[in-house]
Amino acid sequence: MNYREESLKLHGKWQGKIEVVSRVEVDTREKLSLAYTPGVAEPCLAIQKEPEKSFELTRRWNVVPVITDGTAVLGLGDIGPEAGMPVMEGKCALFKTFGGVDAIPLCIRSKDTEEIVRTIKLLEGSFGGINLEDISAPRCFEIERRLKAELDIPVFHDDQHGTAVVTAAALFNALKIVGKKAEDLKIVVNGAGAAGIAIARFLLNLGCRDVILCDSKGVICEGDSRLNPEKQEIAKLTNRTRVKGGLAEAMKGADVFVGVSVANCVTKDMVRSMADKAIVFTCANPVPEISREAALEAGAAVVGTGSSEKPNQINNVLVFPGLFRGALDVRASDINFEMMRAASEAIASCVSGKELSPDYILPYAYEQRAHDAVAKAVADAARRTGVARK
Repeated sequence: MNYREESLKLHGKWQGKIEVVSRVEVDTREKLSLAYTPGVAEPCLAIQKEPEKSFELTRRWNVVPVITDGTAVLGLGDIGPEAGMPVMEGKCALFKTFGGVDAIPLCIRSKDTEEIVRTIKLLEGSFGGINLEDISAPRCFEIERRLKAELDIPVFHDDQHGTAVVTAAALFNALKIVGKKAEDLKIVVNGAGAAGIAIARFLLNLGCRDVILCDSKGVICEGDSRLNPEKQEIAKLTNRTRVKGGLAEAMKGADVFVGVSVANCVTKDMVRSMADKAIVFTCANPVPEISREAALEAGAAVVGTGSSEKPNQINNVLVFPGLFRGALDVRASDINFEMMRAASEAIASCVSGKELSPDYILPYAYEQRAHDAVAKAVADAARRTGVARK
């Protein structure tokens, strides 16, 4: 199937992937009077006295906006907010299908950090949580940081943390196959945008000690004046062995390669230079850093990709529906590291020892059991860490 051509045809037929459906009937005078005026005045006054009752008396508790400025949409780049709408609608459909979360696409026509932050802050009272999507680096870091500090509901940038969570889940199970420990690994992450920096930071927080981050110019090193502030901060934590050079130099002797970068930047020789039983995750879309077949031919033991057409798809869809479901269910004030780690562990646990193989390290994105497991694990972690409010 030519997915692009067929998808364009279907989008013309669908004219949108989501819609608003009423939860109440208003087909009699009594029902109308209860759902709307005059009866609706009473819940309005109750919320006026106690704004927190908006979580009990309205759908706010279960509504999440999927917010973008259209500057980093999939592999398409800065295509604008309107052009990003099909992706945001698709994300909303996934939220509802796998997490039961009512998600709404909000595409903001601004690239100004202050305007975006202010816009979202003004809308806070309508939502139970905020999902940021496809906002270019480095602005995405500042936007998320500001919102997490200034809002009283959980804020999550999926391109950063969703990618990190599912990558870690894949790594947990891949390590069982190759018989290695996280603390002993040399890990190379190629791509120092939102996803790459978040993956590096998350793996370090999980106990991985030797992480090297590369961008298009090579290994990121502490003290390099060309780096933007976000790269300067992560450079203080990565490449502690002071490797210099390009991606080829970084990959020599590496146990794990994680690619969130560009097509065809990895060669068979680079994979051959890695350690025995190497793990290779090539997640660039639509064309990976190296094909799955080429990586296996070069000696990789486990290969994951970003493609739904290949085994071991490393897909954020396994994360965000269940993660928000769990956070919303306990009215969490934040989505913290412990909740994200719990999500990674829950995803990995959905592949049993009997099922685990080099071609099956993650559950499929459409497996509801995985989303349910994530929701429960995240809710439990929120309670343990004191951010749950119910």
